[in-house]
Amino acid sequence: MYRKIFAAVDAAKETVLATQAALHGMPELGFREWKTHGYLKARFEELGYTVTELGDIPGFYTDVDTGRPGPKIVVFGELDALPCPAHPEADPETGAAHACGHDCQCAILLGVAAALKEKAVLEELCGSIRLFAVPAEEGIDAAYREELRRKGKVRYFAGKPEVLYRGLLDGVDMAMMMHSSSAITSKMNISRGSVGNVRKKATFIGKSAHAGGAPHKGINALYAATNALAAANALRETFQEKDVIRMHPIITKGGNVVNAIPDEVVIENTVRGVNYDTVAEISHKINRAYAGCAAAMGCRVKLEDIPGAAPRYNDKNLRDAFYRVGLEFFSEDEMNFTEGTSSGCTDMGDISCVMPAVHPMIGGASGLCHGADYAISDPELSCVTAAKIMGGVLKVLLCDDAAFAKKVLAEKIVPYASKEEFFKVKDALSFEKEGVLYNEDGSVTLVY
Repeated sequence: MYRKIFAAVDAAKETVLATQAALHGMPELGFREWKTHGYLKARFEELGYTVTELGDIPGFYTDVDTGRPGPKIVVFGELDALPCPAHPEADPETGAAHACGHDCQCAILLGVAAALKEKAVLEELCGSIRLFAVPAEEGIDAAYREELRRKGKVRYFAGKPEVLYRGLLDGVDMAMMMHSSSAITSKMNISRGSVGNVRKKATFIGKSAHAGGAPHKGINALYAATNALAAANALRETFQEKDVIRMHPIITKGGNVVNAIPDEVVIENTVRGVNYDTVAEISHKINRAYAGCAAAMGCRVKLEDIPGAAPRYNDKNLRDAFYRVGLEFFSEDEMNFTEGTSSGCTDMGDISCVMPAVHPMIGGASGLCHGADYAISDPELSCVTAAKIMGGVLKVLLCDDAAFAKKVLAEKIVPYASKEEFFKVKDALSFEKEGVLYNEDGSVTLVY
């Protein structure tokens, strides 16, 4: 069943591996991946594709139309790297490194693109495929992305919700991608899904004074912040295991000089959970703790919440399609399909909120994900085999008048009926207010 598409990927093997190697050497942070964009765009054009660029941000897509009616499927590849200055292959200027395997995703995307150029492959399919190189999956660099938003260049801080918002997935019926991983013991893994998150920032404003000579004249923002961290930490016992809550705050500014009472301290935090309702509930509790501790010290606090990646829901039928094709390469013991929820986040979750989607993990990497020792130790598995599996799943979905894809659509379960409904919920997580109001009568009002 898969002979033609597997052979077509094999024919492009050297190009696929060369692409991964080249992109590994040009890591760039999200919404700045212009070299990666240019390199991959050139490879697509060499295959004969005309691409549509996003223009003001990196990224592009191209459509493969079989000429026969049927569903439309988008296949993603992510362009960005992440900051990891200790990585031996990090960019010496930016500290960016491909310590997550997105270079492999782009190589997979190109391998699928090459296979779909073969007439013998395409004539067995119906419908259409959108191949999409998308920017900025990693949830990093919030200050830069906030600047882009203020300038009107983006609305959302990650690439997939941004292209969804722009209408570039209108008419698409389902989505998929693959991700290399060092964290799995199997050759291929698909969980039920993963958590979503909200990114939080709290700026505590006190009053500076000489730390030795007149500390009583100051208001210590650092004490307010450390009390707030303790209060937030005490909330952990209220978290339920079923909600897969993760909270990991850091202080990104702790004062200016050691001999002055700190007058500005910043806590940044990410709260993760199994659904947006739970994330909102925990975020609300943390804001209350922050505001209460600021008031206890007589500080001001500015609370800022930005919605991050949505929870991811891997479609059951699409999981089954990957399992079916995976058996062409791996034994049942080498594949791990679980009903658990991963505590990692990805903006593929945003896509899965409005259409059937799937995001399997494939082996071939070693070291710690996002760590200095992360490496692609088996690029043939992470790139070539992955491209074959992706192509095979397209064959499963779009052959026989798209019978399996129609089953996916008939049985789909997504939490939101439209992107408009989804964005209404996502946007409701945004919050930016002063957390403490000091009233003229001496009372205090907490806003959270």
